[in-house]
Amino acid sequence: MNPTAAKIVLSAQRGDSINRISNKIGTSYSWVYDWVDRLVDAKIISNTDNGIQVRDYEMRRRYEEMMGTLYTRDEVSQEDAYVIPHFAGMEFAYTEIDAAYVWTHGGFQIARSHDDYPVFIEVHDRDIDRWIEFFERFGVDTTVGERPDATNVGRSVHYVLFPQAEGIDIEWVDGNPVIPLDATVDQMMQTRSAYEPALEMLADEYDVDIDASHRDEIAN
Repeated sequence: MNPTAAKIVLSAQRGDSINRISNKIGTSYSWVYDWVDRLVDAKIISNTDNGIQVRDYEMRRRYEEMMGTLYTRDEVSQEDAYVIPHFAGMEFAYTEIDAAYVWTHGGFQIARSHDDYPVFIEVHDRDIDRWIEFFERFGVDTTVGERPDATNVGRSVHYVLFPQAEGIDIEWVDGNPVIPLDATVDQMMQTRSAYEPALEMLADEYDVDIDASHRDEIAN
């Protein structure tokens, strides 16, 4: 019963590679590789040509109970805020502030602090009740569709869910599922002045045709 082993088993989805799992849980490839070997020997998971698969679902349940106890007892770190959603076994994508955060590889933050750290994710509308129940097991507050006032949540890390009835478009960046880059840029353009540095970063890295500077506007 080890936290790293628990994170591997809980985050693993059928077909995941060791590299994908190491990115999901923010742990080095070599350390995850070592634990995968141990978990395979214990017949808790299998490592096949088609990727990692969970074999022992009773152990998976016990790992979830263990991690739920740990996270309920201790404050959730910013790093683990991006690990916990992978444990749910449901499809999701980071959006809003977190879309910019993921696409810039953590290089851009806005309107969050150590004491108030909402995480924004798109989920399927059909799964909304399951997501709320899931986060409750980890002692983390959730709201739907709108960021709450910090005084109305019990802990610094909390989740804001955006239900989607028509499906979720997902791209993977550094082990994180996120809405596509063009959708991210569209969201950022709605409050462009706040996201200007991030737009410049995206334009430089991804060769996106974005006029991410106010210089011409100021000159005019």
